[in-house]
Amino acid sequence: MPPPRRALLTSLLRLRAFSSIASPHPHLHPPIPPRRHQFVADPAASTSRGVVGGIGGAGGRTGNPLDPTQLLRDDPVAITASLWVSSFRAAADSASSSTPAPPQSLTPFLSRLELWVLAYQKAYADETGSYLPRSSIPASTLASLLSLRNAVLDARFRFGNRLTPFLQSPRAANAPDPATLSKRKLRALLTTPGPPPFQDRVVQELLLLLLEPVYEARFSPKSFAFRPGRSPHAAIRTIRRSFAPYLWYIKGDLSPLLHSPDPALVVGALIRDVRDKKVVDLIRSALLTPLVTASDDALVKKKKTKRKYQKKKVLPEGEPKPDPYWLQTFFGFAPEEALTQPDWGHCGVLSPLLANVCLDELDKWMDEKIKEFYKPSKSDVVGGDDGIEQGNTSWPEFVPTSGPDKTRKVDYIRYGGHFLIGVRGPRADAAVLRKQLVEFCDHRFRIKLDNESLPIEHITKGIMFLDHVLCRRVVYPTLRYTATGGRIISEKGVGTLLSVTASLKQCIKQFRKLEFLKGDREPDPQPCFRMFHATQAHTNSQMNKLLLTMAEWYRYADNRKKVVNFCSYIIRGSLAKLYAAKYKLRSRAKVYKIASRNLSRPLKDKKGQSPEYHNLLRMGLVDSIDGLQYTRMSMVPDPDYTPLPSGWRPDHENILLEYIKLTDQQTLEEQRTCIREEGLITPQDYISMLVWGYKKNAVLLPSSKESDAQVSIEDLGSDTDELVEKELGNEGRQGFPKFAEMS
Repeated sequence: MPPPRRALLTSLLRLRAFSSIASPHPHLHPPIPPRRHQFVADPAASTSRGVVGGIGGAGGRTGNPLDPTQLLRDDPVAITASLWVSSFRAAADSASSSTPAPPQSLTPFLSRLELWVLAYQKAYADETGSYLPRSSIPASTLASLLSLRNAVLDARFRFGNRLTPFLQSPRAANAPDPATLSKRKLRALLTTPGPPPFQDRVVQELLLLLLEPVYEARFSPKSFAFRPGRSPHAAIRTIRRSFAPYLWYIKGDLSPLLHSPDPALVVGALIRDVRDKKVVDLIRSALLTPLVTASDDALVKKKKTKRKYQKKKVLPEGEPKPDPYWLQTFFGFAPEEALTQPDWGHCGVLSPLLANVCLDELDKWMDEKIKEFYKPSKSDVVGGDDGIEQGNTSWPEFVPTSGPDKTRKVDYIRYGGHFLIGVRGPRADAAVLRKQLVEFCDHRFRIKLDNESLPIEHITKGIMFLDHVLCRRVVYPTLRYTATGGRIISEKGVGTLLSVTASLKQCIKQFRKLEFLKGDREPDPQPCFRMFHATQAHTNSQMNKLLLTMAEWYRYADNRKKVVNFCSYIIRGSLAKLYAAKYKLRSRAKVYKIASRNLSRPLKDKKGQSPEYHNLLRMGLVDSIDGLQYTRMSMVPDPDYTPLPSGWRPDHENILLEYIKLTDQQTLEEQRTCIREEGLITPQDYISMLVWGYKKNAVLLPSSKESDAQVSIEDLGSDTDELVEKELGNEGRQGFPKFAEMS
């Protein structure tokens, strides 16, 4: 066959295959003519499945369902922003009307090709480490995205399916077609465990784009972790602000739910807020599809096989050995509550969000218990009959274990699968709440808890949460006030202050795990031999990154200076021992004598053999060596005691709520009515009146004759607009004849 005819036949076959992908059953679904479509945030106003496949964008544009470029009309960020706004508006309306918001349909958003392109960009960035602009996506990839979208909408997509790849990974763009593989290679492809297909990650990113705004508007403000803007620091600051008056604490762990979830429990919690069949079916299939795991025989065979010789990579001279030691070391300092990251089968990046969806039921149950246990007292500074806290809540009075004249209340915070409950009042209230909590977790989550797993601890013993110890210090402030007659009276008061301190014992434990030191009572630094082949400048910079990260982590701890200075002492001693062994020095004292206290001077230069270090540094012949940070306690920054405001929300939520409030027509009418009643005027109205007066006066100006100027001045004098009269005045009226004479 001649080459031209072969190319024509190939193009025709590709077009036929592409049309069959876009419409798998043409006789069942007759072609629907494209209609005018305008994107709206309300899913109820969306079109049907056939029309959605041919969406061409807003403003009355039509698109060809076989051409992906014709479907990319709208900005995907604007589409997701409209979903965030509509979700938060529905949540605000349901909160004001005390009626739950109706479930939202996500199928119209699921069919938008713009969102698929945005999900592909996120998955591409995670896969390759670089951002791919929308204009750089090839046409073949857009066609593959369109086929993947149609497969998801037609329920032909399966998670973990390696035989029908709709979309190839950017790292394996030239991978062979599974249909051309032999039986042996095909069996190895299906039975060998490996990373999930790239198309699964794109679908997971798209589902995250759709579900996150819906649930972020409904989640409790008392839940942290796996949510944007709610970091461990926000949880610590919330504890410092709200947990000052509590005496008894209950700390629980529901992390078994994050390790092995129940698919029925997850789907049941999901359909309460999202009754969309396509989305729910996708998540159900992701939970129920088994993962490909290696068998025991394969593991034994892998151990018996000899390891092939691998040629070592030779680094250029002067290049340090690539070793992100500070990053690995910092992950060793992660608190216990942050170590568990949910990863549920084929859910991927959706797993943390689904975990919060399940645990949100505990948050709502605790909100009811907070209202149930609240019993205010008029004589107490913490609360009153109206439920509004009085006085300075960050400096509450001393709370006894019992007493009828004290306010009883409960507060709660959750970080991932770990939660903390504070009880103000007698211990019996905490025991009753613990019993109810055990029954709830057994009935709802099928997790067996007992009194040992839910201990009731007193604040004086110290409560460990997020590697910070919560304790209480009794203080005796001097209260001064003016009595009758102008006499100043001074009295000694008794108060308590909630102390949030970093656990030094936990810090020593982590350093021992990383082999930085040995011993508990008198910790002795050990040499860090993993950095033996790195240069002094590279080693110091790596350890400085670790110290800066530690100083930032303990930013809100009362003993920040002490803990960070202790970390600096351990790391400095470890590096001094390393340099003593590397440069054949006898002790740390000689290392400090040559390299100074912060190890900033080079150790390999000797007198009489090379120029001075500062001369080489000035000429640019050597790298500068940064000294270790925080070698003295005075160099460590002070702790941050800035309290979170009451009713704190992350910045993105505040912006969303402010935008919704400003776009509400009722709010605008109320503002205008208030301005009218106060006799004020808005800057916009004032400027518009000035512009209107200027335009009207400019039209009435004469061209050349003085008589016309007089007529125009008379017309201006008869004008009924008081603002224009005030702006012109007598000087303005006299200026027009002079202007006419000059012309």
